[in-house]
Formats: sequence, structure tokens, C-alpha cells
Amino acid sequence: MVSPSLVKDLREMTGAGMLDCKKALDATNGNIDEAVNWLREKGISKAAKKADRIAAEGIASILIDGNNAVILEVNSETDFVAKNEEFLSMVKDILKTIIKSDAKSIEDVLALNCDGETIESLIVNKTATIGEKLSLRRFEKVTKKDNEQFGSYIHMGGRIATLIVTENTTEEVAKDVAMHAAAMRPLYLHSSEVPEAVLEKEKEVIREQLINEGKPADRIESIMVGKINKYYEEVALENQIFIKAENKETVAKFVANHGGKILSMIRYEVGEGIEKKEENFADEVAKQINNI
Repeated sequence: MVSPSLVKDLREMTGAGMLDCKKALDATNGNIDEAVNWLREKGISKAAKKADRIAAEGIASILIDGNNAVILEVNSETDFVAKNEEFLSMVKDILKTIIKSDAKSIEDVLALNCDGETIESLIVNKTATIGEKLSLRRFEKVTKKDNEQFGSYIHMGGRIATLIVTENTTEEVAKDVAMHAAAMRPLYLHSSEVPEAVLEKEKEVIREQLINEGKPADRIESIMVGKINKYYEEVALENQIFIKAENKETVAKFVANHGGKILSMIRYEVGEGIEKKEENFADEVAKQINNI
């Protein structure tokens, strides 16, 4: 019986996943040196060496099956790999596995069985064979009711993915809203979702701008009302002017005119929030040669 502490030691030595470390120790009767070689032979320690690299490219994708939908982001180091058929096939397999599961977290997903191996092992093995760090960054599974509609849109080959749920609308209306969200980058569904701290910071910036512009002190608060409404038009989906509107109606009004309302919005843009590392091309080539 392999002890948890031995698994932990091997993980710290190699950077491989917990399940892979346990498999290696089971296969080598608990001999940690042989387990390290076992991981190397399987290509897993090679994948682990890539773990400190920054993976900010990749793909955002969506799978819809009846009343269930999954949206996810899987990262790679380059957009070249993000177009690789082996990578895309892996993403499809992960989507199909998640949609059949009750996974609530990344940890849950990594432990799911996918054609005889865990998702974690699948990603590690693909990292080794493809040659770049790959990682499942985030996902959400959404379940709708029969009177609700999914609207999904994938932009720029998976650079942006949006998933909308509407109530009492057609699929076409829901998709139009998803396309709008992809293009206009709303941060929130409703203006009421803007965090109080974010709103106060915006008011503070606007107030300073008005003071610097020499606006009368007794008019600043009233001017701010209009400025905040303009801010809501930029960041809240329902408050934005619908991109296909001819009469400047808001997205909320567009949906309401079709007898429905928007219930939720998820928008993923690949790499958003990840600090990308700028590298000299010659240095990168040299690094690749050294890793061979």
C-alpha cells in the first residue's frame, strides 16, 4: 500500500499529478527513484516541466445537449497549437465528459473518467505529446427549463464564446443576444450586478473629472447621474444599445419586444486576465532546442 506521504514526495519531485504519482509508485512497488523513471518514460515528467510556463492562448468552446450546456476555456501556449486537431479533439472529449457529469469545480472535472483515464491524465499526456503546456482554466455547466432558450456564439474560431439563457424567446433571438455580447464585451448582465466598490470607484473618477473640468460644485451630483447611466450602457448587457437595432433600443428592450427576458450571460475571452510573457523569438527557438 503506497502511503499518501510518498505520493506527496513524488509529486513535489516531479510536478506530476497526484493520480499519476500514485500509479507510478504502484507500478514500482513504492520505489520512488524507479517511480521517477516511470513518469519520465511515460512522458509525464516532461509535461510537468512545462507547468511553470504561461498558457494564455487556447480556445473557448460550448457544447449544448438538450437542456444542458457547458462552456469552457482550455489554454495552450500558442494559438498555433489551439488550431491543432489533437488539441481540438481533446477539448471536445472534455466537453462531452463534463456535460454528462455533476462536476462543480475544476478539481471535480480533473478527476472525471474520460475513455479510461482521468481528465487530468488526458491533459498531462497531451501536454507531453503536443509539446506545450495545456490547462483547463474554467468552465460552467448551465441547465435550463423547457420554456427557456440557449443562445450561443463562438467568435474568431474560439477566441470568444458566449452563452445566453433567455425566457420565452426563439433560439434566433437568444443567438442574436449572444452575438451582441461577444462583440460588445459586457461585464455584467444587469446594472444591479455592478459591485458597490466598483461603482463607488467609478463615481470617484467621474467626480474628479468634473471638478477638473471646472463644473459648478452644486451641479456635480446631478451631472453624475447621467454619467453613471452612460457607464451602465458600457458594462451591463441589458443597458447596452443592441448592436442590430435601428432605433437605438437596448438589448433588454429588444428581447422584451420579442416577449421574453434575459436570464443569464456567460462570456469567455481566451487569456483574459492572464499576464502574458513577451519572449524574444530567437530566445524561444533556443529554449525549444534545449528542451529536445
